[in-house]
Amino acid sequence: MSLTDTSRFLLISLAVDAILEQTTVYGRRQKLRVMTESLDLKDVYGATLERIKEQGGQETRLEMAALMWLSHSERPLQFDELSHALAIEIGSRDLNPERIPSVETLSRCCLGLIVIDKEVSTIRLIHTTLQEYLRTSPDIFGPTHSIMAETCLTYLNFRAIGDTSPTLFALPQQAPLLKYSSLYWGVHATKEASEEVVSLTFKLFQQIESHISTKLLLVDLISRTGRDSSDIPIEGPLAGFTGLHCASVFGIAEVATALMDQPNCDLSGRDFLGTTPLVWAAICGQEGVAKQLLERQTVNPDKPDGYFRRTPLSWAAMKGHKGIVGLLLGWATARPDGRDGWWGKTPRVLNKVRGKRHVNPNSLDKYGQTPILLAAEEGHEGVVTLLLGRKDVKSDKPNNDGQTPLHRAARNGHEGVVKILLEPNDVSPNKPDNHGRTPLLGAAIGGHEGVVKFLLERDDVSPDMPDEDGRTPLCWAARNGYEGVVKLLLERDDVTPDKPDNDGQIPLEWAIQHGYSGVVALLQSHTEFRMVRGRLDWTS
Repeated sequence: MSLTDTSRFLLISLAVDAILEQTTVYGRRQKLRVMTESLDLKDVYGATLERIKEQGGQETRLEMAALMWLSHSERPLQFDELSHALAIEIGSRDLNPERIPSVETLSRCCLGLIVIDKEVSTIRLIHTTLQEYLRTSPDIFGPTHSIMAETCLTYLNFRAIGDTSPTLFALPQQAPLLKYSSLYWGVHATKEASEEVVSLTFKLFQQIESHISTKLLLVDLISRTGRDSSDIPIEGPLAGFTGLHCASVFGIAEVATALMDQPNCDLSGRDFLGTTPLVWAAICGQEGVAKQLLERQTVNPDKPDGYFRRTPLSWAAMKGHKGIVGLLLGWATARPDGRDGWWGKTPRVLNKVRGKRHVNPNSLDKYGQTPILLAAEEGHEGVVTLLLGRKDVKSDKPNNDGQTPLHRAARNGHEGVVKILLEPNDVSPNKPDNHGRTPLLGAAIGGHEGVVKFLLERDDVSPDMPDEDGRTPLCWAARNGYEGVVKLLLERDDVTPDKPDNDGQIPLEWAIQHGYSGVVALLQSHTEFRMVRGRLDWTS
């Protein structure tokens, strides 16, 4: 059934329900007239909500709260999560289990607007058009995100939750709303924060280092920090993670300001991972809090974390947070006249002008990666362009493996970044890394036809240069089964189709070995072959 057909079916069924609810013939005729004059989903949804409100009492409160949570939650909810959210009394110290609604109660109350799947314990709105209607009608529920933040914070401040050990490997079954509350209370608070939200936030912050919600939040954040996240230690104590660190993660400006104004607040304090509030703001893209921190005289804008040794600029560049990158680059100028090009030349002048409050646009993390390399690897074209706008950014500086920003962009198939990097004349398109792999070879390994085609159009790219294992771009493309890349390379007169690697195997042999029939056909059209001593011997 198409979206249009589904919407029409919903429209009719909800309208019929509204008509049949009338107890008299006259009432049904009047409702029929109204519905047929303006048969529109918006009108029908509105009429259904009016019917819910007319029920009054506890049931109406329950129904409207359920619709609010299902339409405004940050991810789909399980039934147990929603039922606990509906049972919470804001500001209470414990959950009253007698307030938890049953499946039958919710099914009866919501007049067909929700769907409950008992087998997999999921609950959702009947259609995406209902969610759109509820989200674009702000007057239906009142201060939605404040209510949701208050609910999550009340839950996290329950005595039973506070007593839960942060070293648990599995969530307690009796606390189904714990993970959602831990990960998203701050998201709701950022959108809308009442006085009660602020009060409950400070109450949570009193036990933030030992609270299980901190553990769940950090595990989630670390899982999204990049390819090396699995190496980050998270099983030990969470010492040093303060309320300011947490406010910086979520970007709750009002709370962050209040914390910064407190006496003896360490604005550049490191948590157990060596991460400062400014680094967390840079990782999570919280530009408002980052700006607040940079305005404080005791904050070092270039202080790296303790694990990856990445500065706020490196993290912001890696995550693609262009606004924060721009803020931090504002601290990368030392000369009083504001001109660029100072880094590594005038540190004494720099320290005198800014009291060591400066940003190195070419800072290296523990893998030797610069901000522009991290941005190029992730394909953030805007950030790469912003960084290249500075004369002091080294656009061709390799990491510890000899890979430049161009290598990383080509290997990951970011064609736009590759083109941006090659616009200046100071980037070498043919530079091999420590394993002898050129940007073209990296693009061939990944099967990125657009990047390969662009690089092959350049006169300064060697299309047949092998790596340390003697494997050319064609060899890698054949080995990995990328027909499009193989075809592009075979169109070149300066590519040898039967060039063997250090193991004596040629592209066709790799393709046959892995069963890539399309690649085999392409290579056979460029190669004559015959059997010699039980293996393939190749002659062009």
